[in-house]
Amino acid sequence: MIRRCAAEMFGTFVMVFAGTGAIVINDLTGGQITHVGVSLTFGLVVMSMICAFGDISGAHLNPAVTLGFWLAGRSSRRIIVPYIASQCIGALAASGVIRVLFGSATSLGATIPAGPAMQSFVLELICAAVLMFVILRVSSGSRESGSIAGIAVGAVIAFEALFAGPVSGASMNPARSLAPALMTGNLAPVWIYLIAPVLGAASGVAIFRWIGNRDSNPFHSYQAMENQYAEAN
Repeated sequence: MIRRCAAEMFGTFVMVFAGTGAIVINDLTGGQITHVGVSLTFGLVVMSMICAFGDISGAHLNPAVTLGFWLAGRSSRRIIVPYIASQCIGALAASGVIRVLFGSATSLGATIPAGPAMQSFVLELICAAVLMFVILRVSSGSRESGSIAGIAVGAVIAFEALFAGPVSGASMNPARSLAPALMTGNLAPVWIYLIAPVLGAASGVAIFRWIGNRDSNPFHSYQAMENQYAEAN
């Protein structure tokens, strides 16, 4: 479990460091990275982390995804707290490094609604639902692993960030939003990004069970995956 939690912590660190770092640098350089560049950064870094850590921890990198796997019956309840704690620690460490590098005057890449709160809430919920559905379709048990899973999940994050980013920030990840909010003290909108992704992930699980044809997926048994991992470690 220590190795798996370390993978979640480091993978989330890299994701938040690269993704929010792209936002901060884009602001500081007058938009040289561009919104498209920021969106691609998030998609590519998630794809890379899935390929790197998927066979170790599953590369959830997101508390909502961890809860979604559990709700789908793909993972054991015992991993929820260690995984989420590791993800939050990794995200906080990344925001801390960004703050040291670029100063406390920046937003540190925080997700802030551009319009009404409920508009962003609904966007985050729908985006998280789509993300969770795709993850369940391409993952093996509780694990996102391999190039196909990495490309698919990274692509979803990139295209959702492209269209939803200017409105809600397209977080879909409580840890990614909580870390810069805590570092900057701007906690007013953070409830959107804590609640909506979790509800969205639960909705994605429901959609998967409805039209995803779980029984046709040969990798749906999380117990078999857990037993295989235990034997290998």
